Amino acid sequence: MRVLIVEDNPGYRAFLREELHDRFPGIAIEEAEDGEEAVEKVDASQPKLIFMDIKLPGENGLEVTREIKKKYPEVKIIVLTSYDFPEYREAAGEYGADHFFTKDADLDDILEAAESILKV
Repeated sequence: MRVLIVEDNPGYRAFLREELHDRFPGIAIEEAEDGEEAVEKVDASQPKLIFMDIKLPGENGLEVTREIKKKYPEVKIIVLTSYDFPEYREAAGEYGADHFFTKDADLDDILEAAESILKV
């Protein structure tokens, strides 16, 4: 089972990777720093779940979410952002995200959403 973390902040990417490995030791986790790299990795490995930041270098995470969902509608995407604006929540749904969390949300809530997708 594959998971992709799309996040430009290396510290948060490492934190999330560690938490995912602790909770789901059997999954393979890949990382991407920007939208272009994310699309390449999705094409190559077709993960079941993607954690997507909104603010990325180049293309924003919502545009990347839409692009991935067009090609792979079965892939589940959890948007993780530092910005808890109602318009971001609404846009995330419109662009195809399956869940929306802020990075300061309760980590258990984020991991429970991942667990419901990964069924591990």
